[in-house]
Amino acid sequence: MFSYKAIYVIVVREFKRFFRQRGRMLVTISRPLLWLFIVGAGFSQMVNIASTSISYKQFLLPGIIGMTILFSSVFSTMSVVWDREFGFLREMLVAPISRTTIVIGKLLSGTALSVFQGMVLLVISPLLGMKMTIAGFLAMIIMIALLSLAITAMGLFIASFLTSLEGFNVIMNFIVLPMFFLSGALYPMNKLPQVLQYVTFINPLSYGVDAFKHILFESSGMLGAEFPLLLDIGLLSAFSVIMIILAAYSFERKG
Repeated sequence: MFSYKAIYVIVVREFKRFFRQRGRMLVTISRPLLWLFIVGAGFSQMVNIASTSISYKQFLLPGIIGMTILFSSVFSTMSVVWDREFGFLREMLVAPISRTTIVIGKLLSGTALSVFQGMVLLVISPLLGMKMTIAGFLAMIIMIALLSLAITAMGLFIASFLTSLEGFNVIMNFIVLPMFFLSGALYPMNKLPQVLQYVTFINPLSYGVDAFKHILFESSGMLGAEFPLLLDIGLLSAFSVIMIILAAYSFERKG
């Protein structure tokens, strides 16, 4: 039985868990700032950006937002494995609600948490000399939500096959780090070797970061967006739908 109340309870539970874990909150805030102001300061000395009006720290912001969404969405799906390992998932499965309801609740909670964390990073854009209009801010929220939904659905699909936190951490690190480094977050994708460029084409994070560049950057030079915005939106939407269907189907079978 489909239940909106059950979805609400799942979402509220995940938010309470997040805000009660102060260490997780600290890492969530400090990690992107470390990448932006420390790693960015070092990399900016090695990247020639004389031919563009975009500074390297400005270039990093879309990628850092994408990184935050990636880690947040994946971490939120860890709760599925956690609940399965400690028995709470079994209690949800025997409740008079459909398993699709549980999947939707997990999807919405993971997406909402990622959107919240992505919006926090938008606040620092003026510190980097970037102008953020109301229209741009709303467009960023929409794209952050779309990317968060896609990555959360992917994480749920993978989590449905795993039964231990150790296995989840190993597999997700094996997937997450290549997704981040091959997304155009730290350097333009067209600067990669040809073989790795093909990998970026099947990386959903690439299209999310590229969409952020369309919204945040006025120019489209060497450090600007590399794909058409409609392509970014279309492929992310298609990936989200496919992953949601696969996650729901896998959860129905394995639970």
